[in-house]
Amino acid sequence: MQRREFLTGAGTGLGLAASALIPKAFADGPAIQWLLASSFPKSLDTIYGAAELLSLRLNQITGGKFQVRVYAGGELVPGLQVLDAVQQGTVECGHTASYYYVGKNMAFAFDCAMPFGLTARQQNAWMYFGGGLQLMRDLFKKHNIVQFPGGNTGVQMGGWFRKEIKSLADLKGLKMRIPGIGGQIMAKLGAVPQTLAGGDIYPSLERGAIDAAEWVGPYDDEKLGFHKIAKNYYYPGWWEGGPQLSFYVNSTRWNALPAAYKQAFETVCAEANVNMLAEYDYKNPPAMMRLVKQGVKLHAFPKDIMTAARNASFQLYDEEAAKNPDFARIYGEWKKFRENQIQWFRVAESSYENFLYYAK
Repeated sequence: MQRREFLTGAGTGLGLAASALIPKAFADGPAIQWLLASSFPKSLDTIYGAAELLSLRLNQITGGKFQVRVYAGGELVPGLQVLDAVQQGTVECGHTASYYYVGKNMAFAFDCAMPFGLTARQQNAWMYFGGGLQLMRDLFKKHNIVQFPGGNTGVQMGGWFRKEIKSLADLKGLKMRIPGIGGQIMAKLGAVPQTLAGGDIYPSLERGAIDAAEWVGPYDDEKLGFHKIAKNYYYPGWWEGGPQLSFYVNSTRWNALPAAYKQAFETVCAEANVNMLAEYDYKNPPAMMRLVKQGVKLHAFPKDIMTAARNASFQLYDEEAAKNPDFARIYGEWKKFRENQIQWFRVAESSYENFLYYAK
């Protein structure tokens, strides 16, 4: 069966289409049981829920022949060590954000989010049609991993601050939870970035170990309770314009799967990828209104911060490309794709949205 034929059942009809495959493709197949380590706590039902959806749909599609047991961050391995666990075969698969691992290779960030990079729609276009998926898989292959897009939050908020940030100078010495390249840019702007897993952010903010923290957006941030400590909520999250989550699979275990099982896994990853963004777009608006009613103050980042951050970002990219062949190989293609996308979105999407949002 060709992959494109298999994917024709995607969306609302996927369950019915897949159920017809059970007797033919899986009835005589082996019983597969995998462990999945998530980087995220169960309380974050939308992000953590992507892995649960994968588990549920694989079970349904294969008639119970392919089962994946999901563990939250810290249950099997620490939330920020999912890549290592999958690479070493401690677990067969994982669900995580690739920019957690830029300390190993900054090129991993292209699989998640780059400051002033792609939106969620643009990230999907790059991955599925713009060559991004193959570029990333070439990188992950060096780490014994096969990678699959597995969710997107859409553009995120800029985080929670105990004190107002009125200018670039206010970032000096500020201790902020912000991972990946976004953290490196914040460091260039004078802040002191820290990488913390989702479940560790609130206690660190509560005891004053950090002055500010970013996570995702209104729905998840409300659940984590950041507004109880810091009332200043900034936007936009310029370091995460369309952050992609990913499923990792150990290459050895992936290669051992029968073809139909691979197709089922890939299809369910695509379903989880689309589902997460739709769910966030549904849940964030009412959460934002609830937060404002509780005294949260919304602030746009000052222009001098936005300008300085953008300049620092592309300076960093050029510096990294000059010394990191993996980064350079991906960056050249990513940058051209980004520029073309901006030209198109500026003409249609931006003009329509600007009119829509400010029309009276």
